[in-house]
Amino acid sequence: MKTIYFECNMGAAGDMLMAALLELHDNPGEFIARLNAVGIPGVVVTSNPSVKHGITGTHIKVEVNGQTEHPDMHDHGHSHSHDHDHSHGHDHDHSHKSAAHSHNSYHDIEHRIGHLKVSDNVKKDALAIYKLIAEAESHAHGVPVSQIHFHEVGEMDAVADIVGVCMLIEELAPDMILASPINVGSGQVRCAHGILPVPAPATVHILQNVPVYSDNIKGELCTPTGAAILKHFVKKYDNMPMMSIKKTGYGMGTKDFEKANCIRAHFGTTASDNSDEVVELICNLDDMTPEAVSFAQQLLLDEGALDVYITPIIMKKGRAGVMLTCMCNRDAADKMVSLMFKHTTTLGIRENIFRRHILQREQSEIETKYGTVRVKTAQGYGVKKTKPEYDDMARIARENGVSILDIDM
Repeated sequence: MKTIYFECNMGAAGDMLMAALLELHDNPGEFIARLNAVGIPGVVVTSNPSVKHGITGTHIKVEVNGQTEHPDMHDHGHSHSHDHDHSHGHDHDHSHKSAAHSHNSYHDIEHRIGHLKVSDNVKKDALAIYKLIAEAESHAHGVPVSQIHFHEVGEMDAVADIVGVCMLIEELAPDMILASPINVGSGQVRCAHGILPVPAPATVHILQNVPVYSDNIKGELCTPTGAAILKHFVKKYDNMPMMSIKKTGYGMGTKDFEKANCIRAHFGTTASDNSDEVVELICNLDDMTPEAVSFAQQLLLDEGALDVYITPIIMKKGRAGVMLTCMCNRDAADKMVSLMFKHTTTLGIRENIFRRHILQREQSEIETKYGTVRVKTAQGYGVKKTKPEYDDMARIARENGVSILDIDM
């Protein structure tokens, strides 16, 4: 399985992620030329060699109408997505030019991305990433997404980073993207609203449910744009899996630290197909009606359980009972335990943790003589399985007065 693994030991920023992925591309120069031709207003992207602690990598520079977003001038008061050059917590105050710069609303950004000369898939990914940023800014500032405005120079810079990353992901076509836990930095950062803690509020919001940590490096290592890109694309955060590395890319930041300021991206094949860990929660019940147990089963499914099933058992003294089993992701285990205690009569729940191997799943739509039908596809481990969505098949059977077994797709 083709896999990209990001090492985020020095955080993540949009330009650094693009630079690391660019080094994995077979023709970086040709790619940069195409990126400059997609139609981002006033933007010119260049890539240059950069050396940090003896390691040679690539640094990305974005100019917007001849201006470069200064690394110390990120306006947290407007978007905090102006992360080019990896700020690392220096004073952020661009007041000397802010009055002269125009601003873009979230819908302006949606419009711009929607009209770029890129594939629909790239547009979809870029818009999803920007939605994460806009929602985080909305949450941080306590205003609706429609009232969030982005400073033009920094925002076109961020659009270039996001679109560039999405284009590179599409062209590299990995089956899976993984990353290490993210170093967010530490300390404080000065912005238009005053002094904020690191990581900044918008970054914290984006990184909910993502493994992060902070070491002794003072500064803002992870920006909202970098956080949103990783949140959108990365499937799992963990140590590097067993993999055969074919190529490694180094994306360099501007600042110098005691550690090499770079993101490293490994591109290769994993030794095994997709796997993860699941939690099995079990309780025995002998004093509930079947309807009550069924209600608990459906509620657990509605709340995000992977599977819930009921097994008939014979308990002590020959009493008939059932065993209720709930399968869920590890981060949902506490929630499921609470629900099982609330909606059943059990006084104890057993827990097992299993490693499971899963096929990669996706859903698409096909046009048939009966209309549009959703199709589920699962593949991996050398196999591929395709199955139409049951609800669509049942609808077709009812509407056409035929047996679900006789429907010819």
